[in-house]
Amino acid sequence: MEAAEATENLVVIWVDQGFSGDNFARVIQQLGTSKVDVVCRTEPGFKVLPKRWIVERTFAWWNQYRRLSKDYELLPEMSESIIYTVMIRLMLKRLAKPHSSTS
Repeated sequence: MEAAEATENLVVIWVDQGFSGDNFARVIQQLGTSKVDVVCRTEPGFKVLPKRWIVERTFAWWNQYRRLSKDYELLPEMSESIIYTVMIRLMLKRLAKPHSSTS
């Protein structure tokens, strides 16, 4: 899958301060019509940053799977396919309702 195809459905990309440069935003804009929104820390100390917890929670889910806990793959396409597989599994587990036995 090419980068342009991967970003065609993205409207907003939330990034942390490490991606706050103009180069990153320009590359994303060249790949598609996505808007880059940098989530910045405004005060010292711990504070829950909006939208960042979504990314951190997703990374925590991925780290439960051995193939995604480290960068074992040689090709980025393999990592991408494993991420799709893991996310499909997570969604199916949430959609499947537990069967209650009624006697």
